[in-house]
Amino acid sequence: MSNVKMTDLELAKVIAEETGKILLNLREAGLFQGKALGKAGDRVANAFIIEALRENRPDDAILSEEEKDSTARLAAERVWIVDPLDGTREYGEGRADWAVHIALAIGGKPAIGAVALPGLGRVFLSQPQRLPAIATKLRVLVSRTRPGKEALAVAEALGAELVPMGSAGAKAMAVLRGEADIYLHTGGQYEWDNCAPAAVALAAGLHASRVDGSSLAYNNADPYLPDLLICQKELAPKVLALLSKVPA
Repeated sequence: MSNVKMTDLELAKVIAEETGKILLNLREAGLFQGKALGKAGDRVANAFIIEALRENRPDDAILSEEEKDSTARLAAERVWIVDPLDGTREYGEGRADWAVHIALAIGGKPAIGAVALPGLGRVFLSQPQRLPAIATKLRVLVSRTRPGKEALAVAEALGAELVPMGSAGAKAMAVLRGEADIYLHTGGQYEWDNCAPAAVALAAGLHASRVDGSSLAYNNADPYLPDLLICQKELAPKVLALLSKVPA
């Protein structure tokens, strides 16, 4: 029986939390290892999320990394955009820097978001939060395996420290947690990679945009959304100005 009394944010929180528990239990069971664990995690988490959303929000559309896309969502005002397991490699390696993304885009805007970091026992929601202080020596989050030239150039110009980390959700929440100051990604993403992190960041009072400063828009025919900047609002003008000078 669906719980229609639950708000969208409450629903996102419960689904993110429970998906995280499922993924932790699956990993701890020891039945899968490495890539096989990641594949199993993707499938199991996606199945749970899709069923939970269809049961509780049957009239809403869904866009999931692990589900076949349908153009029918383009006519929907409300679209849940989810990544059941963001950071599959990190999850399979037994690390903590992976996440579960549950977001609701309304009219193409990232309205509701929950980002679970099950390895840390934390869930971040799209609601006002007290932001951490900006570090004296800035810290820029980069990919563990393929840091983008733009992030490297901006970090060098700012004299900033590089902080390698796994999933997009883990990186975005590291800014909220005070572990870093700037998350700059240019290596290619999809809407499910950044909708929930963007919703949480914006609600908390952080800056979240494309790297050219334009707003993040969701539920597009092509879900490819290649770049993202999340940082404290005071840092955004300087970072965007530096980005405009990086050669294409």
